[in-house]
Amino acid sequence: MGCLQSRKVEENFLLQSLQEHERGINSMAISEDGSVLATGGEDKIARLWSTKTEQCECIGVLRGHTDYINCILIEDCYVLTGSADKTMRKWDVGTCECLLILTGHSSVIYRMICTGDFIFSSSYDRTARAWDFESGECVRVFRGHKRGVYPLIFIPAEQEDEELDLDTAKDILITGSADFTARTWNFETGQLIKVMKGHTGAVTCMSVDPGGRVLFTGSTDFTIRSWNIYKGTQLKVFEGHQGSVICMTVVNKIIYSGSSDHTGRAWVAEFGDCTRIYKGHKHTVSVIKVYEGMVMTACGDAMVRVFDAKSGALKRTMKGHTSTVTAMQVVEGKLFTSSYDGTLNVWDVRNIDGENRPPAIGGPQNNNNNDKGKQKMNEVEKFGGLQSTPARNKESDRIVLD
Repeated sequence: MGCLQSRKVEENFLLQSLQEHERGINSMAISEDGSVLATGGEDKIARLWSTKTEQCECIGVLRGHTDYINCILIEDCYVLTGSADKTMRKWDVGTCECLLILTGHSSVIYRMICTGDFIFSSSYDRTARAWDFESGECVRVFRGHKRGVYPLIFIPAEQEDEELDLDTAKDILITGSADFTARTWNFETGQLIKVMKGHTGAVTCMSVDPGGRVLFTGSTDFTIRSWNIYKGTQLKVFEGHQGSVICMTVVNKIIYSGSSDHTGRAWVAEFGDCTRIYKGHKHTVSVIKVYEGMVMTACGDAMVRVFDAKSGALKRTMKGHTSTVTAMQVVEGKLFTSSYDGTLNVWDVRNIDGENRPPAIGGPQNNNNNDKGKQKMNEVEKFGGLQSTPARNKESDRIVLD
C-alpha cells in the first residue's frame, strides 16, 4: 500500500498499488480542484483518497449502501453515490457522514450527473430522474424509454443570447437507452422533446460538441451517430468499429472512441472520417481519455496503454492490474486507475515520450473571442457531455443489457 520499489515496477512507472477495497472497483470521481479522489465498488463501500500528497492515502470511508456502488460523483464538499440497492446517497467529504438517502428508482442506478442545484440519475428501471441537491426530493421523472436508461447529458439554456429562440431558451436533459434511442427532455416540464431513432442496438455512451448543439451517440450496433440536438435529426453515421462502442469523449473537433473490437479510434466529428486506429489491445477498450497530446486507454486485458494522439504510436503499456481497468483520472502528472481486481493504482505519466509536450488538446487558447465557447464547453463537460462510463461487464466483450 505504499510506494512499490521493485525494479520491474519502476520500469513500469507504477508508483503505488492501493488495496483497501475488498472487491472490484466500479467507478471513480475527482474533485474540481483535483485534491480528492473517490472510488466505489462491489464491496458496497466508497472511499476517499488524497491525490496531491506525496503518497496517495485513504482519507475517508463511506459505508451504508446495501449493494454494490455503480457510480460516484464529487460536487463541492459532497460525495454522491449511486447503487444497485436502488438508492443514491449524499455524503459529507469532511465527516464521511451520510446526509441524505435518495429513494424512488426501482432498479440499479446506472449513472449520475450534477448541476449543483440538481442531481440527475438514470436507471435500469427505464426512467431518468431529477433531484433537488439540497433536500434530496425527486422533482422530475422522465418516463418514455422502453428499456433501461444509460448515459445522461444536461444542456443548460443559452441565457446569455440576446436573440433567443424556443429551442435554445430551455434547459435540456438528454438520455440514451437500451431501447436503441436517445431522447431530449424539457427539464422545466419533464416533457419529451425529440426521439432520436436510427441505432439498431443499445445507446451505451454519449458526448456533445463543445457548443452543446451536436450529440454523438455510441451503440452496440458498432456505430457512432451524430444528431442535431434541437431538431432531433441524424447528421452522420461513423462506421468502422467491428464491435460495440463502449466509451467516447469529444476533444475539440475530434471524437475518441473505445470498442469491444479491441481498438480505440479517432474521428473527425464534422465529416465522420476515422483518422486513427489505436491498436494493441487484447480485450474491450472500456475507458478512453485524452491528456497532453496522448490518448490513454483502459482495457479488459487489465492494461493501460498510452498512444500518441496524432500518429497512433504506442508510447507506453502499463501492467499492474489483474482484471479489467474500469476508470482513469489524471492529476498533476499522476494517473489513477481502478480495476475489478479491487486495486487503485497510481502511475507516473509525466513526460511520456521524453519531449516537451504542447498544451493539452482542448486546453486554453489565446483568443478572447472564444471565451463564451469555452464557458459552454466547461458547462457541457461538467454536466456529463464529455464523460464516458464503461459498461459493467466482467466476463466477456459482450455488453450486458437489461
